[in-house]
Amino acid sequence: MSRLDELLRYVVEVDASDLHLKVGNPPIIRLLNDLKRLDQPAFTESELENTLFEILNDERKQQLMEFRELDLSYAIEGLARFRVNYYWHRGTVAACFRLIPFKIKTIDELKVPAVTKKLSMLPRGLIIVTGPTGSGKSTTLAAMIDHINENSEKHIITIEDPIEYVHTDKMSIINQRERGVDTHSFADALRHVMRQNPDVILVGEMRDLETIQLAITAAETGHLVLSTLHTVDAAQTIDRMVDVFEPDQQEQIRTQVSVTLQAVISQQLLQTADGKDRVAAFEILVATPAVRTLVRDGKTHQLYMDIQTGAQYGMQTLDASLISLVERGLITYESALAKSSNPIEFRRRAESHGIVEEAVATN
Repeated sequence: MSRLDELLRYVVEVDASDLHLKVGNPPIIRLLNDLKRLDQPAFTESELENTLFEILNDERKQQLMEFRELDLSYAIEGLARFRVNYYWHRGTVAACFRLIPFKIKTIDELKVPAVTKKLSMLPRGLIIVTGPTGSGKSTTLAAMIDHINENSEKHIITIEDPIEYVHTDKMSIINQRERGVDTHSFADALRHVMRQNPDVILVGEMRDLETIQLAITAAETGHLVLSTLHTVDAAQTIDRMVDVFEPDQQEQIRTQVSVTLQAVISQQLLQTADGKDRVAAFEILVATPAVRTLVRDGKTHQLYMDIQTGAQYGMQTLDASLISLVERGLITYESALAKSSNPIEFRRRAESHGIVEEAVATN
């Protein structure tokens, strides 16, 4: 067994999320958000190159040498898949491996709000999952795609960079396309996707103006489109989508988004109170007629009020989700406060629920 496979097997064994490799350091894993150096010798430049290059074919090596960056996926049969990024650091190659379990957890297992089941079954529109890097966006999307696969007869096409969770056909049929292997870009794949008779399209990330425009168009033409953005809440998500366009186009784009948007699901990952796992907190925006009007009129700053009062539609604020997690003993008050979108309002709500007093009493 190669040294790389041994390290990746250890990542799975201890349930770490990432493996970092760089010259002059021993292998480093991320375990429950903390970086830990393994008790192993540091890599020399030649050792690390040999370790990392053994899983690359000649074409991949050429890409890495030319662009100094490389995204790919790597699988150990029967164990797990890994999302991999190679990059250059001070003239030497380095890498990060992100663990992607073979088993796709369900919406219920992930404790994702139940409204996402209903959203997954919508016939058309745009659903955006947002959050910082490492917040579990891909895992949530995989659960939603799996829910569709389990419960309806659809043709699902995913466009990913790289392919992370591997889906098998159930009630639906799923075709997964990897950027750089099966297509040149997200935009190229989206330009041709209509000819492939899809019902559901997953776009790994809306990275640029063209991809956003094509995703909106696909949603307008009667498809359910799911994608991600690196934004922290619903208002910022909509503003980001609109702001990438030229000023003279933005009014039209706001109108298109107001018509096509079905939901924005924003999430944050937190360490559990016992320190043994992580759990997600969610903000959910569902596109009601009132929400669509605010989006169309450019009044995204007012969306928070609609989320606060939209519980009957499955909406919830991030702070409400955090309060619930604290009340259920899943996370600490301090970690919830650190992730809160509005700490002053969060403290007020926590006090009204009797949480602050309990937190102080136990300290």
